[in-house]
Amino acid sequence: MGRLLHGWSANLVLVVLGLTQQLLLVPAYLHFWSSDTLAAWFAIFAAGSFMIVADSGLQSRAVNRFLAFKACADCDGRTGSFYSGTMQVYLRLVLFLGVGVVAIALCLQPSVMLGFKATASFDSAMLVMMVGMLLTLPASVTSALYRARGKFGRIAWLLSGALLLTQIAQIVAVALFGSLLAVAIAYISTQLLFAIFLIAIDAPRLFPFLKRGHRAWSWRWAIGQLGRAIPFGVANAAELALTNLPVLLVSAFVADRVAVAQWGLTRVMASLVRGLCSQMVLPMAAELGHDYAVGEHERLRRHYAYGSVLVTALASVVVAALLSFWADFFALWTHGSIPLDMPLAVTLLLGAVTVAPALLALGFASHSNRADLLVRTKGLQLILFLGLSVLLIRGLGPLGAALAIVASDFGIQFGLLAVLLMRQTLRNPLRHMAFLALIAVTIVVPGWALGTMVAEIAPGSGVTHFLSECVIWLMIVGAIASPLLRSGLRASLISRIPS
Repeated sequence: MGRLLHGWSANLVLVVLGLTQQLLLVPAYLHFWSSDTLAAWFAIFAAGSFMIVADSGLQSRAVNRFLAFKACADCDGRTGSFYSGTMQVYLRLVLFLGVGVVAIALCLQPSVMLGFKATASFDSAMLVMMVGMLLTLPASVTSALYRARGKFGRIAWLLSGALLLTQIAQIVAVALFGSLLAVAIAYISTQLLFAIFLIAIDAPRLFPFLKRGHRAWSWRWAIGQLGRAIPFGVANAAELALTNLPVLLVSAFVADRVAVAQWGLTRVMASLVRGLCSQMVLPMAAELGHDYAVGEHERLRRHYAYGSVLVTALASVVVAALLSFWADFFALWTHGSIPLDMPLAVTLLLGAVTVAPALLALGFASHSNRADLLVRTKGLQLILFLGLSVLLIRGLGPLGAALAIVASDFGIQFGLLAVLLMRQTLRNPLRHMAFLALIAVTIVVPGWALGTMVAEIAPGSGVTHFLSECVIWLMIVGAIASPLLRSGLRASLISRIPS
């Protein structure tokens, strides 16, 4: 539990920095850019983030191998050898794919395909972002080693530092140069510096056996690893596609650039809820993977039940707060330059609550070598999302994309993946799912209603009104939740969780 608490605290700082980035950078961008340019940046960022799909499942494969080595003789030696071989695979894969991305980008002109032909330096910025993200991929195997060896708190702290530097670099770039290319270079340069530090300095110092472990290059071994990683790669590609493709699809199918910017901003906050839950899940998934690998089934059951409740409660509290004050926050955040689409926000935020328990299931499946299950469920989810997107986006615009995301999340990721893993792991899966639904409804509905009432009585206007309603809401919610500070009550509640 101590390692989990350390990991959660570090991941909380990482999420807070992510929130700070969105809160500070979007207003800064809107100060220097038009809404059209901001929409272009969202598309560029999504394309760069999608490059992580080139990982091909190697990171998940590495995590599972590192966990499996814990039960073997010469754990450090085997880990070092596998790390060395996988790093060589990454380096060759990145070189090959980098050349391919440059060739494709030069031939297809992304600005024409995505409707940003009039936006200066769009193509060059997207190329820098995509190639730069490819170059950071080798750090994935290093991150996998940290997670498998219980150092998820350390990697989260390092990521937090890199994210802080990235924020500063982006603000400086947009203020001094104002171009998409400058901001893309600022973002990528800090990410590359972090990857180099992690691979060349921090990991060898933390794990001395990496200096001794070396595997001679073998095409047969490399192809074998890629083949075993493909199922994880398909699942990870589907997850990344579901995160980033909606931005690109809306950019391509919706002619109104203001609507595209509106979608991107609303999607940022929904993605933030998902990212917060994902960061909470990471240390838990590593612990669950360890329990599964060493056969501690009773401990696994308790951890899974407690983790799914914690993630659901966290998502519910955050969504209740966002639904309460989203309209006021959005107006301040965008300086009133972009209109609010409340149905879009409600759809995405409520969808983030429904998928929260499934994020733990996804993390557990990735850390327990369930590659075939991941391929089936995530592949089916991607197919469902793409089919619904084609049908709904043209008619409903961004709201159609939101409905496609929520339907695929709830129908497949929760309805198949999470339900199946709960049936395999827990003794009372149906009672546990009912308990999760009760928690979500009990937190979101009263929290949203409370926020609506607080908004009506909060004094002031503009920033003063927004801060007042937030403080009042937090004080009331804090008072209601204060009994949870008593360890005896917490232990009693945890013991009542259906597992």
